[in-house]
Amino acid sequence: MKDGAWPNPLIEQRADPFIYRHHDGYYYFTASVPEYDRLEIRRSASLAGLAQAEPVVVWRKHQQGEMSALIWAPELHVINGKWYLYFAAAHDAEIVDGLFQHRMFVIECADDNPLTGHWQEKGRVVTPLDTFSLDATVFAHKGKHFYLWAQKDPAIRGNSNLYLAEMATPWSLKTPPVMISKPELPWETIGFWVNEGPAVIHHGQRLFITYSASATDENYCIGLLWADAEDDITDARCWHKLPQPVFRTQWQNRQFGPGHNSFTVGERGEDVLVYHARPYTEITGDPLYDPNRHTRVKAFEWDENGMPQFGEPPADNARPTSA
Repeated sequence: MKDGAWPNPLIEQRADPFIYRHHDGYYYFTASVPEYDRLEIRRSASLAGLAQAEPVVVWRKHQQGEMSALIWAPELHVINGKWYLYFAAAHDAEIVDGLFQHRMFVIECADDNPLTGHWQEKGRVVTPLDTFSLDATVFAHKGKHFYLWAQKDPAIRGNSNLYLAEMATPWSLKTPPVMISKPELPWETIGFWVNEGPAVIHHGQRLFITYSASATDENYCIGLLWADAEDDITDARCWHKLPQPVFRTQWQNRQFGPGHNSFTVGERGEDVLVYHARPYTEITGDPLYDPNRHTRVKAFEWDENGMPQFGEPPADNARPTSA
């Protein structure tokens, strides 16, 4: 699938996008909404069709308490036949000691259709550190489920590091978290010291994790970790980090701050990078409150060494084409 086969942007004003292709043939989409006040899902039989699909609100923030503000970065997963929406939320929008106050939560739906089914709150996903935490994703590997997220450690400089743990249930951890990456390279520490928004893809004999780094303006970019799929992935020593970002701002194409990605599969079986990016750099105030981080998708390939080749973010196009 060549770049331009899908509209770019695919969906406007949806940041932190997540697209999941289920065995029922549908594509399911969720993302942060500009109001940061709800969780919504849309679905379509085609990837391009998500642009016109009607969003369905399945959960709204509480009026007060720990899930009452700044609902961020939902992801929709299926574990043992049930649907789960993982997301981050805070008890208010205040910044304390330079950080928001997010913790991680999950809701569950046991019905076949997550758009019309009943969702039940399963509560907070508790980690040993009671600190700023967000951007959880889950994945299965060698018969086990793993939880991967970003969190602040007060003993380590920066906003967030990446942690990995095996899961006991879809809402609890089984093993102690292992830190697999922290912001340390020059391109990970522009504006803020950040590793966040991890996403997992398995290819060949390797497990890959992409993640986003630096401030959420034009400096935001995507880095890459990988491990041998046969290794013990809860051993931090098995993870390797590329020294340069793999997807970053492209000034000529007017694509700024591409990041917070996920992965899906196109109708023809091609691997697809899902991400957000802005078409400009002129932002008034906090970049988090600028609504124009649009959802975009791009097919990518693998080189002869089995490493992903994401290329560069293509320019906007207005063609309402189908994949």
